[in-house]
Amino acid sequence: MRDAVSRAKAAQEIAASWSQEQTDRVCSAMAQAAASAAHDLARIAVDETGIGRVHYKILKNLFGSEGVWDSIKGERTVGFVSRDDRSGVHEVATPVGVVAGIVPTTNPTSTTMYKALISVKGRNAVVISPHPRSRRCIAETCEVLRRAIERAGGPPDLVVCLANPTIESTGALMKHRDVAVILSTGGSGLVRAAYSSGKPAYGVGPGNVPCYVDRSADLARTAEAVVASQSFDNATLCCSEQALVLDRPIAQRFLAEMQARGAHIANDAERKRLEAFCNQGGHMNPDIVGIDPWRIAEQAGVHVPQSTTVLLVFQDGVGRDHPLSIEILCPLLSVHVVDGWQEGCRTSKSILHYGGLGHTMAVHAADKEVLDAFFLD
Repeated sequence: MRDAVSRAKAAQEIAASWSQEQTDRVCSAMAQAAASAAHDLARIAVDETGIGRVHYKILKNLFGSEGVWDSIKGERTVGFVSRDDRSGVHEVATPVGVVAGIVPTTNPTSTTMYKALISVKGRNAVVISPHPRSRRCIAETCEVLRRAIERAGGPPDLVVCLANPTIESTGALMKHRDVAVILSTGGSGLVRAAYSSGKPAYGVGPGNVPCYVDRSADLARTAEAVVASQSFDNATLCCSEQALVLDRPIAQRFLAEMQARGAHIANDAERKRLEAFCNQGGHMNPDIVGIDPWRIAEQAGVHVPQSTTVLLVFQDGVGRDHPLSIEILCPLLSVHVVDGWQEGCRTSKSILHYGGLGHTMAVHAADKEVLDAFFLD
């Protein structure tokens, strides 16, 4: 880890004097190389981790490379960014130094791409600390980026990957005196460690996302959106839905729309099996992350067709006594039936407080008053 930071620091000192043109040339080369390797890196990621689906991982890689670069390539990151002669305030872009990039196993290659791109765009270097379960695919991604930097005339050590990541090495990386800022994506413990490291940190942690469906919603369109979201890389994005909060007058009709799109509604016996298998000791069973719904059911002792798109399991409330009200990163949704938007809002906030406060909430409604009430509450 110390060697990796030392190499990154030396490379960053070279990039610190780059012009905007030099910086953008290197970043463009990185983005193009990563996009060209999108398929191979996606396949390696699924083979290594067993999480998600190759075709969705390809889309993530394209978004993490071409998509990210398209969104930032026009930004100035060298010299004066803005001048306000009236107020006397002039903004100047300067690099911070070495960035610590903590990368999860759910989105390993695409996360590496975007953290590297945004770091180098600011003329910084990044040391990537991979999740141990995805060290190979992340290392391969870093190597693609390093070769691209070198071809573009830059020092390849602007992107360095830890070869043998551990909890200890990641903790030491975040506290290293030559690390200037931390980009941390992972579990709540990791994000808390980043924020308590004494360094500036940007963290993305768990997201226990409620999805409220109001009586005014377009049910067919909403069901289509939920199934598409859950099917995308087997719901490994932390902003994907975790719980359906259904307004009682439309609950059965909406569930029928979900069933028409391949969803399976668990009966009481199946619910107990899924609760026991998916929640172990109050935490999500890591073995179910990003795997197909029928495989989750099979391992829990429940039989469903292999064409199943998402598992739906009723829960009577939120909290420790309701095992599936936690964040579960796979195509399984808890289902909560409520009477009206007021109770729907309270239940949604309870779900957020239980595991994803400050993250994401979805509201499907055509009634503007309901939408405004959710925005304001």
